[in-house]
Amino acid sequence: MIFDSHVHYDDEAFDGDREEVFQKIQAEGVGMVVDIGADIESTKMAVELSEKYDFIYAAAGVHPSEIASLTEEDMEWLKQVSQKEKVVAIGEIGLDYHYDNIDKELQKKWFKRQLGLARETGLPVCIHSRDAAQDTLDIMQAANSSEIGGVIHCFSYGWDIAKIYLDMGFYLGIGGVLTFKNSKKLKEVAQKTPLERIVLETDAPYLAPEPYRGKRNVSHYLSYVVDELAAIKGVGREGIMQATWDNAMSLYRIKGQA
Repeated sequence: MIFDSHVHYDDEAFDGDREEVFQKIQAEGVGMVVDIGADIESTKMAVELSEKYDFIYAAAGVHPSEIASLTEEDMEWLKQVSQKEKVVAIGEIGLDYHYDNIDKELQKKWFKRQLGLARETGLPVCIHSRDAAQDTLDIMQAANSSEIGGVIHCFSYGWDIAKIYLDMGFYLGIGGVLTFKNSKKLKEVAQKTPLERIVLETDAPYLAPEPYRGKRNVSHYLSYVVDELAAIKGVGREGIMQATWDNAMSLYRIKGQA
């Protein structure tokens, strides 16, 4: 069974066939997914999906690109919703410097605030970091994030940064990018990272693996990532699926399911 540790099935890309997608991914061997909040509205829907479907869990948080209108009232709401049984993380939170027209200081403010929220709630974090390696690391180290725990989603930096996060006790989220021909850096990270610190993720509907690159991503496409990771690690497919399942269960502190 495959555990997809990071999806956005709340996304409008699934509005036309969400139920069919859920049936398909389960039929193709996906046993569990975590739907990750990107703003207040998507967090609400992630929680609703988790309450409707046994195989879906949720994370509550606001993506760095969506923080412009955040308020302390929103933080209080996130804190309350995080008490729900199937909300298993604060995320996705972090920094994204990819675009020019951003307010870095505002992103840092709400990143720090949501790290504090994770500490208050006792939940792990799902970290988004794009083109912001040093600032992300500095903030997480200042917040003693090794005490919080979590995953670096869609890990995109080199081994030097990966090793620091691994030493802090974090998991690395690896998905479709691993199958890209130009993903030499990520392949090196995957090879050097202990298997017990890797979780599989799609980021559906984004970042579909080869041969579906550029198309809508869905959880059962992780089969291609399993194949690539198995080749890199010299481990059978079943070994990859079992290890990453166990890792995701541990990451999200989910009990009582095989």
